[in-house]
Amino acid sequence: MSKSSNFGYSKVTPKEKTKLVQKVFSDVASNYDLMNDVMSFGAHRLWKTIFIDLVNPSKEDKIIDVGSGSGDLVIEIQNKNLETKIDVVDLNQEMLNEGKKRLNKGNVRFYLQNAENLNFDRNTYDKYLISFCLRNITNIDQSLNEAFRILKPGGQYYCMEFSKPTSIPLSKIYSYYKSNFIPFFGKMFSNNEEAYNYLNESIDMFPNQEILKKKIEHVGFRSVKYLNLFDGIVSIHTGFKY
Repeated sequence: MSKSSNFGYSKVTPKEKTKLVQKVFSDVASNYDLMNDVMSFGAHRLWKTIFIDLVNPSKEDKIIDVGSGSGDLVIEIQNKNLETKIDVVDLNQEMLNEGKKRLNKGNVRFYLQNAENLNFDRNTYDKYLISFCLRNITNIDQSLNEAFRILKPGGQYYCMEFSKPTSIPLSKIYSYYKSNFIPFFGKMFSNNEEAYNYLNESIDMFPNQEILKKKIEHVGFRSVKYLNLFDGIVSIHTGFKY
């Protein structure tokens, strides 16, 4: 592991980053769903619907949702009236509690664990989902290794994350919006400008589509590809464990 990590634009130790990120999510847990709607103008709901349509869950699947937060992906799966087995994982107890409030039915189990060191046997899951969480993980490569380890042969990896717009005009507009309006909304709706400054900075520091694709391939996934949404503001990466 490297001696320093990025917490937004700041350089900190890996241990410090983990603690700082968890503090951010503890502070915003109660307003998390509201802020997602405000910041994305509701678009995150469409993104998650598209994501789960790509996952195409079946009742036979055993799925792990890492960094599940308040459980939006699980709700999308349950809306398909499937009794899919889903293990919900989050490193933040407050966020896990928010998920438990909403996910009070179905074949769902909850685990307080770190994506870098999952306490599950290898070759356990058919599908690994991670949505708007990967950029908050201290060691991304280690989390990818863990995803590969716990997936069954033939299993599929799905990651949705903020990424880089492909057009220059949109990129400039998006950059202005992120750096000015997201912290403003954070202050206005959750009285936490600092947490949403981190959100803006974490998006800037996250690898672009091609770099992340190479990282996913490097740990052993095959047929890795990505789908850009909203011209690359959000990107969905997928890969297979053969």
